[in-house]
Amino acid sequence: MNNLYINGEWKSSGTGETLEVINPGTGKLYKEIPFGGGSDANEAIEAAHRAFYHWSNMTPNERSQCLRRASELIEEHVEELALIVTRETGKPITEARNETLRASENFLWYSEETKRINGETLPSNIPTKRLMVLKQPIGVVGAITPWNIPLNMIARKLGPALAAGCTVVLKPSENTPISSVKIFEIFEQVGFPKGVVNLVIGKPQEIGEEFINNEKVSKITFTGSTRVGKYLMEGASKQVKNISLELGGHAPFIVFEDADIDQAIDALFLTKFGNNGQMCISANRLYVHEDIVDEFTNKLVNRLSNTKVGIGEENDTDIGPLINEDALNKVLDHVNDAVSRGATVVYGGERINSDSLEEGFFCMPTVLTNVDNTMKVYKEETFGPVAPIITFTSDEEIVEKANDTKYGLAAYFFSKNTKRCFEVSEKLQFGMIGVNDGWPIQIHTPFPGHKESGIGVEGGYFAVDEFLLTKLVTFNIEN
Repeated sequence: MNNLYINGEWKSSGTGETLEVINPGTGKLYKEIPFGGGSDANEAIEAAHRAFYHWSNMTPNERSQCLRRASELIEEHVEELALIVTRETGKPITEARNETLRASENFLWYSEETKRINGETLPSNIPTKRLMVLKQPIGVVGAITPWNIPLNMIARKLGPALAAGCTVVLKPSENTPISSVKIFEIFEQVGFPKGVVNLVIGKPQEIGEEFINNEKVSKITFTGSTRVGKYLMEGASKQVKNISLELGGHAPFIVFEDADIDQAIDALFLTKFGNNGQMCISANRLYVHEDIVDEFTNKLVNRLSNTKVGIGEENDTDIGPLINEDALNKVLDHVNDAVSRGATVVYGGERINSDSLEEGFFCMPTVLTNVDNTMKVYKEETFGPVAPIITFTSDEEIVEKANDTKYGLAAYFFSKNTKRCFEVSEKLQFGMIGVNDGWPIQIHTPFPGHKESGIGVEGGYFAVDEFLLTKLVTFNIEN
């Protein structure tokens, strides 16, 4: 089996070990593939280092053509890629199709950004000098992507890195490596020069340490847990290595008394139950004004009672399984902890053990009331389909409660009051604010995290800047 892609060739792992990939919907083996380690990462880094000069000196149009072709081929293989994503993550096939199309859009967007990397000239205070600022690629990039959005996160990291002129070594999640293999098969069809794109599926700690310690890696870009992000940041500091981190979230979802409740619930289904709550921008704390909490809760429960939880490959499935047994147990632990501290389960709260789903990692979407700040579900990122409802009474109170977290990625609130919409969005300490909007992300918009939710910016031209160095060149023209 050859599923590592290094220097333009498919290879088996140097460790001789293999990895079993489990389908979360069935709990059964999906595929078994080679599982590499630090030596494989080292070989890939060497290949990327050798390829960097050639790739970075290709014209923007030449790099653009490669990225555009990748976009086209992904779109041509939407159904095949979506099915792989569904079998790896369990997410509904409709969500997997949308993710695949977003990956195609990202590569298309960054194919155009290759042509928009501009320097500038500056006026000089010395008559005999001229000043020029250049933007140049940073070098070899070690990219680490998560399992929850396995396909599009590859596009969001590799797209801007390649557009900037960097070469890349990708380490995907061990939970979802098959989609990355298919993407690299597409890269092979595109005809990227050897060594420009490299894939190493393998042991996270060994590969992470190779990215940290190898001086030929100029930058690490990582999406995942805050715990691992801190580990990478600490290691990178030893070489003052450039690093971008997109980490955990604990998003507040605020519904004011004048909100359109139906609009808020529609948005909640995007950001809370989309991908089964397994997103860093997922709503975690639902703050509902005490005047409308009963109506909101009843409408939410009614909506959930008409929602299908099932195998992702079935077109009418709304919510799929969690990624694995550990994730399921964490969600149930959060529910049980809340109940033990006085919360009430008004819907769900249990593992699904029906005949057709008992082997998978399925949890009923859950609504909790009487939630307070002593509970895990209030303080920690649940990463699952649990909606804990907390009441509030005033604007001042809710802003303080929403900001009372070490995370600062996304926040959402719903109100028809224009003055409130401006003031609350300015006071919330989060990188992205959805005002009457449950999905504030587009291809060209920034995706920043504040506090312990990360450093650096993904999305749009902002992401390209993360892979560029700024260089000053001065010319003395005195004879």
